This record gives sequence, C-alpha cells and structure tokens, in this order.
Amino acid sequence: MNEAETRAEYIDPALKHAGWGIVEGSRIHRSISSLLAVSKVMDSGPNLRSRTTILMYRNHKLAVIEAKAWDKPFTEGAAQAKSYAAKMSIRFAYTTNGQGIYKIDMKRGKESEIASLSDPARTVGSHLCRSKRLARSLCRGAFRR
Repeated sequence: MNEAETRAEYIDPALKHAGWGIVEGSRIHRSISSLLAVSKVMDSGPNLRSRTTILMYRNHKLAVIEAKAWDKPFTEGAAQAKSYAAKMSIRFAYTTNGQGIYKIDMKRGKESEIASLSDPARTVGSHLCRSKRLARSLCRGAFRR
C-alpha cells in the first residue's frame, strides 16, 4: 500500500471519526502545494498532494500529517513533516503509515507515539487558544458535529 492509499484508507477515516471536516470551521486541506510557495516544494516530488494533509480551523493551519506506505516505519516521515510544519509555521506535525501515529510538537520539541489523532476542539485548545494569533472569543465557540 502506497502513501496515497494509506491516506485514503486510514488517515481520512480517522480524521472523520475525530470530527475533522464535520465540526463547524474545521477543514481537511489536501493540497499542500497551494499553501507553500512553489519554490519551497520543488524538492518534494510528484506525490506531495496525495500524501500530505493539513488540518485547519477557521483558516488557521493547525497540523500537518505526512502519510507513509504501509510497509514503512510510521516514523519515517518525521523529518518531512517537520520541514513542512516549519515552512508553514504550524505547531503540530504527524506521520503515520496507518498502523501507528507519531506526533511532533514543534513548539515544545516533544515527540511521541500516540493512539489516535486529536479532535478539532482538543487541537485548537492545545494550540490556538493559548496563542495570541486567535481571539479568545473564537476559542470559546462551541464545537458541534
């Protein structure tokens, strides 16, 4: 199973289950090349769109997810996910092969294996609500499915 299949068969359903794309204001963005300047992704290869996902809430980029093939270690995409997160000033980066998930907190420098992807409320709460980039009123908004 390649990266695109991992994303389609494992990442997308996990995101939907967590509420991404369902909770009002949350969005799953699958075209990273439109979020980065073309010059910054020249080295990323032709499969960039099919394997990299950006999680957004009310047009704020919250996390980047790098998909890896089923037969690769789930941590293999960590350097690439970190690179994309740094280029786009995103705090959280994830890499997964559909069997395991590796989370990277770019701000705190912490990395660990996790059991599941966070829902929009938890992701916003742990990132943007403590940030000056987003007004407190936005963070107090109800997350409804």
